[in-house]
Amino acid sequence: MDIRLERLARLLVEYSNNVKRDDIVEIRGGPVAAPLIEALYRAALQRGALVRTAVGLPAAEEILLREGNAKQVQYFRPTLLADMKEMDCVFSIWAEENTRALSNVDPAQQQLRARALRPLRELFMKRAARRALRWVGTLYPTQGLAQEADMSLADFTDFVFRACKCDRDDPVAAWKEIGKRQERIVKFLKGKKTVRLLAPDTDLTLSVQGRTWENCAGSENMPDGEVFTGPVENATSGTVRFTYPAVHDGREVEDVRLTFQRGKVVQARAAKNEAYLHKMLDLDEGSRRLGELAFGLNEDIQRFTKNILFDEKIGGTVHMALGAAYPETGGRNKSALHWDMICDLRQAGEIYVDDRKVFVNGQWKL
Repeated sequence: MDIRLERLARLLVEYSNNVKRDDIVEIRGGPVAAPLIEALYRAALQRGALVRTAVGLPAAEEILLREGNAKQVQYFRPTLLADMKEMDCVFSIWAEENTRALSNVDPAQQQLRARALRPLRELFMKRAARRALRWVGTLYPTQGLAQEADMSLADFTDFVFRACKCDRDDPVAAWKEIGKRQERIVKFLKGKKTVRLLAPDTDLTLSVQGRTWENCAGSENMPDGEVFTGPVENATSGTVRFTYPAVHDGREVEDVRLTFQRGKVVQARAAKNEAYLHKMLDLDEGSRRLGELAFGLNEDIQRFTKNILFDEKIGGTVHMALGAAYPETGGRNKSALHWDMICDLRQAGEIYVDDRKVFVNGQWKL
């Protein structure tokens, strides 16, 4: 076994989820991720946990959305809610072999599925906010993901392990140090009222008054490296142009430009797949409002890969999510959607917090 894979498994079990004796643990992933699933399974058993696996067929969702009727698309096992209430820890492993498998599926079917699964998502987020459920998501390198990132599988695998700090002898120590550095930014942002973002074709002001900033240093995503909050739902105003394509459910929406008034998207344009963008904006009452504002801080991630797990952490970027807010931030927006979009501030980008310039061209000036 690649020593870096073993380090990743132990990092996730011992640091990210801090698995304890008699914890009920679920490991989710596809068959191609079997080496990591097995390593996690072994590491969790060694900690005394009660472990189960949920290994899904990659094509099942595509078949359901293409061929299922409305009743079938909306169905999920009632026991999934019971399982969600029971679990102490969840490990999710993303290992797509074809990242565009859903690109020609009817968006209406995807909307129907997303609405049906909303109770599961909301229960998950509520339990996670109370720290009653510990969870972490990571990626297992595949040919499909490497191709999407314009890299060979060997180069992409190196990139993944480097971003997770698993190229180091002690990745836990590395993440603890990152947590300390990011905490300085969190402490500065605490109690602040407004954030203004300036970049080419972007002048956006958000209220963060009364909201909590979260320090993300490997406890829920791996790799990690961001601080985030839930902006006040009715107080975002201005325009934003997202630098990179926004990828969602197998669709790539390019050159997204949004205009906000009183927290709501009132104009939306895209150079590619604009119709799909509008479909998602009309998903439900909360899909036109922001549920997240976050700053990417991982300096080991400097290139765009079309994978949000990495791209939202690019050092010197900001990302915002349309839709559901994380309750732990104080965010109240509810939606079946949570769609992250990234704005690169490394060139001609500025951030103002309560009218003080604190960030210029990729560098924090605190």
